[in-house]
Amino acid sequence: MRIAIIAPPWLPVPPPGYGGTEVVLDGLARGLVDSGHEVLLIGHPDSKCAVKRLAIVPAEDAQPMGRAVSELEHALGAYEAAAGYDIISDHTTAGPVVALTSPHPAVVATNHNPFNRGREAIYRRAADRVALVAISRSHASTTDLRVAAVIHHGIDVDAFPFGRGEGGYLATLTRMTHDKGVHRAAQLARQAGVPLRIAGKVRTTPEHEYFDECVRPLLTRDVEFIGEVDTDGKRELLTGAFALLNPTEWAEPFGMTMIESLACGTPVVGTARGSTPEIIDHGVTGFLGDSDADLLAGIRQVASLDRAACRQVAEQRFSTAVMASNYVNAYERELIQSTPTTTAASAWR
Repeated sequence: MRIAIIAPPWLPVPPPGYGGTEVVLDGLARGLVDSGHEVLLIGHPDSKCAVKRLAIVPAEDAQPMGRAVSELEHALGAYEAAAGYDIISDHTTAGPVVALTSPHPAVVATNHNPFNRGREAIYRRAADRVALVAISRSHASTTDLRVAAVIHHGIDVDAFPFGRGEGGYLATLTRMTHDKGVHRAAQLARQAGVPLRIAGKVRTTPEHEYFDECVRPLLTRDVEFIGEVDTDGKRELLTGAFALLNPTEWAEPFGMTMIESLACGTPVVGTARGSTPEIIDHGVTGFLGDSDADLLAGIRQVASLDRAACRQVAEQRFSTAVMASNYVNAYERELIQSTPTTTAASAWR
């Protein structure tokens, strides 16, 4: 199968630092090639994913993230470049809009973000032109749109070393927003009397404001902020941690750091919201709860869990091979169900 993957234009694939979607697409592209498919990755010009690549928008024009003009330019060029492929695997927001404007191969569009009003309007209008993928069952349950497939993210598990948690600390790995619960992680670690190392992205003004107002006052010698980490720093942090502390305060569509933690053999203590119960098996690969008492109990018990079981779950359920296989199934279903595309005028009628 000839597959064109359209990545968002904002960050390289894989990303040099923070960038969950870009990590996923790097694994997906390589996983598809490993399984015998021809892949074109259309994304940021600094991408280094080891597949055939193409860029539409220059790097300097891809910022600030979220510019509608840049993403539309990227999607228009990407759909044109993908015209000769069997299927388009679209991971942008603007792509389904472009799918309404011209003939194109069959499209499988993945929403990596919450189903808000704007995205629902786009996917609803493009419903007869693209097959929609959600990234967790929780994610799919938040919309009344027809979801063609639910596909969990995957990672290259072999790239994550197995750790023994010998650092004796909790880890929190995230970006600095209130809904990620970094302040709560700091409070819980202090109550439990255990060290916590916080790694997080702090770049935007809201992120700086949240960090200064809600997190910095809670830092101590044992509750430490180590900044944003690269790939090697992430793996070092997770292998040394006896658990990942993830007290998220929102229904996150999918938690990448949790499967990265499991790949390192590191169990997770977190809130039972969003995709978390689909990723973490309570009492096996971590402990889930909602109250501070639940999470403190989890922190005290988590070191008793089998780290090898965490690694095994990552291998069996969250590998790039499993993710790529699930996407191939979705592509094949869409190819079987699709009919020759129509003109933009007939699509709007």
